[in-house]
Amino acid sequence: MSLYAVTDPATGEVVQQFPTATDADVEAALAAATTASKGWARTTTVAERAALVRRVAELHNERKDELAAIIVREMGKPLEDAVGEVEFSAAIYEYYADHAEKMLADEPVDLLEGDGTAVIRRSPYGVLLGIMPWNFPYYQVARFAGPNLCIGNTIILKHAPQCPESAAAIQRIYDDAGFPAGAYVNVYATNEQVATIIADPRVAGVSLTGSERAGAAVAEIAGRNLKKVVLELGGSDPFILLSTDDLDGAVQAAVSARLDNTGQSCNAAKRFVVAEDLYDPFVEKFTAAIKAGAEGITPLSSVAAAERLQAQVDAAVEQGAHLESAGQRDGAYFPTGVLTGVTPENDVYHQELFGPIAMVFKVSSEEEAVTVANDTPFGLGSYVFTTDKEQAERVADKIEAGMVFVNGVLLDGAELPFGGIKRSGFGRELGRYGIDEFVNKKLIRILS
Repeated sequence: MSLYAVTDPATGEVVQQFPTATDADVEAALAAATTASKGWARTTTVAERAALVRRVAELHNERKDELAAIIVREMGKPLEDAVGEVEFSAAIYEYYADHAEKMLADEPVDLLEGDGTAVIRRSPYGVLLGIMPWNFPYYQVARFAGPNLCIGNTIILKHAPQCPESAAAIQRIYDDAGFPAGAYVNVYATNEQVATIIADPRVAGVSLTGSERAGAAVAEIAGRNLKKVVLELGGSDPFILLSTDDLDGAVQAAVSARLDNTGQSCNAAKRFVVAEDLYDPFVEKFTAAIKAGAEGITPLSSVAAAERLQAQVDAAVEQGAHLESAGQRDGAYFPTGVLTGVTPENDVYHQELFGPIAMVFKVSSEEEAVTVANDTPFGLGSYVFTTDKEQAERVADKIEAGMVFVNGVLLDGAELPFGGIKRSGFGRELGRYGIDEFVNKKLIRILS
């Protein structure tokens, strides 16, 4: 069977296969992207490139039903979430189409002494490789490709092996939007071919969203070849509940933060850190709501993903944790559940659970809450719920993460930078900081 295949996780059926790239295909992708980088990217303006990106947004909206159906087949995403992902992807493209000119404008530098002028001029890096995951097949591409094509970087895109149909659909959109050959090139590459692409001197940088292991491997190759890297890896985001005047509302926010995308989101809340005076009622309501969320739940992305999560949960229980579960795993369908009694001695305490399982911890103070929240190898996002505004500011400042959301969940936006620290990676996507990752900030100093 081909490395790239659509296997419906709901049925286990192999729906469609796509041919894995040959070495000649990889070379053709590199050559095309290089030609576009030296030609199209240097002979067009930001406004002209942004207009093409705007058309990409329009085509996402025009084809959203078709695009959504594809990722339901590929990775089991709930249909409503799939449509929402396509719409959010379109919004990201629109955001950069609207703001690229301003973001990439020359930036004067005030001189401390001497005559003349100094300016920072933003120009393209060149050819970039994007390595994308399966959990958000359109959104991940949008936040990488949208800003970089406005800059004038050209894109070689290697999607997850289980997302070849959505990868092909995105390629059609770029072609139909009017991008020239080589500006955006999808390639069904193997891991070995990816290593070759990263090392190729024609490639200026690489962006990966994926696992820690994949990130480490890519960073190692890029480092040896002195290539710029942006990594967005895993997360085990804390949801800290210190006080509330609406427990039911806090519980609903917690459930939404855990079960989004069937729990398969890097920045989903996964560890719930609750003040002791709220712990018992929260656990009771939260557990009931999480278990109720199993009704109509869609499968995880694959049977293999469900098996990995099952192994983690089984190990947690064997090591002393208590599991409240909605049922038993059935193929790729994984029952929602809540783990309590997890201690730092449990393996799962330091792991990411990629699926509809939550961990809940009791804490006796604000200080302990911060300690538990930060006691993780990850540092992507975090959530703080409190009625005390000063406490919210204080705790947000102490959280070791790239993002903190206070009294709200699912608040991502095209204008808001996304990224983490520690083993969650480095660099930012989205917003002004996202477009600034792969630009040459060239100093031009003129003595008059």
